[in-house]
Amino acid sequence: MRELRLWILALAWLPLAAPAQEPGTALKDDVLRAEPYADAKPLGDIRKGASLTILDRATGWYQVEAGSARGWMRMLSVRRGAAGQASAAAEVGGVAALSTGRAGTGQIVSTTGVRGLSEEELKSARFDEAQLRKAEGFSVSKADAKTFAAKGPLKARKFDYLPVPQQTAGGGSEGGRR
Repeated sequence: MRELRLWILALAWLPLAAPAQEPGTALKDDVLRAEPYADAKPLGDIRKGASLTILDRATGWYQVEAGSARGWMRMLSVRRGAAGQASAAAEVGGVAALSTGRAGTGQIVSTTGVRGLSEEELKSARFDEAQLRKAEGFSVSKADAKTFAAKGPLKARKFDYLPVPQQTAGGGSEGGRR
């Protein structure tokens, strides 16, 4: 009897331990990549409408399985859920509206966001000085940048910096955030 209880307990925890898999569909032709990065090694092409199994998520990418192929696709190229639940064209239109800020108003707006991170992940984010140092380690000197640009061939362009916002009577600044 005790063994039976242990088996039931183990089976109850199994869904929590196993990664959740869910069906998906390719919204458009895209490249399957070895890692969740735009410059990662391409593994093959996925055609619009292909059935996928979503295995994992990392930033703005889904790890998917399509037939015997397994790799990473951009989230915006994948519709979650079983095929036939919604029109892929409507879904692409909805995603495009969100990404451009045009939600049927005809007005162009500016939006800022982080794709691929949940609200909970953003709320629990903490400052990590080691990661900041790592990011700063990717900087280059002005001389190295000029050498790289010359090999490009990239051309220097002069531009005016934005003016410093003027203080208003209410203590705020003109041209600030709205």
